Amino acid sequence: MKILDAPSSGSMQGTTRSHNRFGQYARSRSIPVNPRSTQQGVVRARLSTNAANWKTLTANQRAGWTDLGISINRSDALGQSYDLNGFLAFCMVNNNKSAAGDALVTDAPAIVTPVNILTAVLTLTAVAFSIAYTATPLAAATRLFVYASPQRSAGVAFEADFRLIQVTAAAAASPANILATYTAKWGAPVATNKIFLSMRAYSGGFLSGAFTVNQVVA
Repeated sequence: MKILDAPSSGSMQGTTRSHNRFGQYARSRSIPVNPRSTQQGVVRARLSTNAANWKTLTANQRAGWTDLGISINRSDALGQSYDLNGFLAFCMVNNNKSAAGDALVTDAPAIVTPVNILTAVLTLTAVAFSIAYTATPLAAATRLFVYASPQRSAGVAFEADFRLIQVTAAAAASPANILATYTAKWGAPVATNKIFLSMRAYSGGFLSGAFTVNQVVA
């Protein structure tokens, strides 16, 4: 239901408020699903590992992560800026390292700012799916994280459901062939469907900003 009200986002009791390109709206709150998927299990296992490892840190190590968290800024759904606490900084870095296949760390690292992906051109058919990206090759110790959406109708213009499907080798050269990993996650690309991709450069536990692109399957 579209409404005229002060901008707001979130749920209270049985109502969820948010906004889209047409303005503020309210809807009945939906109950989140619990699919118990393999990927959900992986994420929960990482969180459990992080929580267990955090308990083993010394006071000085936790203080180091707290200092790191203060240096990391994020924005919430209302556009408000906030910093991370030590535990969240610890989880962020080690979740990224786990996804990249790197060893987990107990001491807070120095902040690394990976260079953003500059361009990305897709080759997308039912039998081919690759990304030609720049800069290429990636910088030393830098990997490409590729997140992909399910297949959508060609008329869809906005996507919010991205899942990590592939991480390249360090300093990999373009193009990245993602047909096999996309098919394993979301099924073979189907002609006239649209697929959205989001790409981030990774280095030392940190991710760059997202470069997002979409294309209709030829």
